[in-house]
Amino acid sequence: MDSRGQPLIVVGVDGSAASKEALRWAAREAGLTGAGLRVVTAWRLPVTYGYAPDYSGIGYQDRARETLDGVVGEVLGPAPRLTVDARVVEGHPAPVLLAAAREADLLVVGSHGHGAFAGMLLGSTAQHCTQHAPCPVVVVPSGTVRRSRGTTGRPA
Repeated sequence: MDSRGQPLIVVGVDGSAASKEALRWAAREAGLTGAGLRVVTAWRLPVTYGYAPDYSGIGYQDRARETLDGVVGEVLGPAPRLTVDARVVEGHPAPVLLAAAREADLLVVGSHGHGAFAGMLLGSTAQHCTQHAPCPVVVVPSGTVRRSRGTTGRPA
């Protein structure tokens, strides 16, 4: 629950097709249950070995915000009917999502993000979240929401 006592759904977004499907699913669930929707994108500096490059002018956080805002706009439209709290947080995706899930009633993730290896059933972030989350977790495979739509284009 959020600070107002409203049910809260947290969804992780990284710009991948599966994370967009997760956001669609989470938004539909939030609309059905009256829950607030917290959309979270994690970012971090690249791992380096042997030397410390200067990343000061690259703007990783700004790029993450652009990705998040772009996905929210694409999936939910310019004026979502839901309460949406979009957050960009520095850190590895799994711990960032688990920290956000401490306040949540439900955590929603895509089955694979950008780091997916072909043939894996579950990406590393999704697997880590299912094993360690403090709340129920829904893992949405890519294509799930579109397959569940009827011929009218509305969710079935």
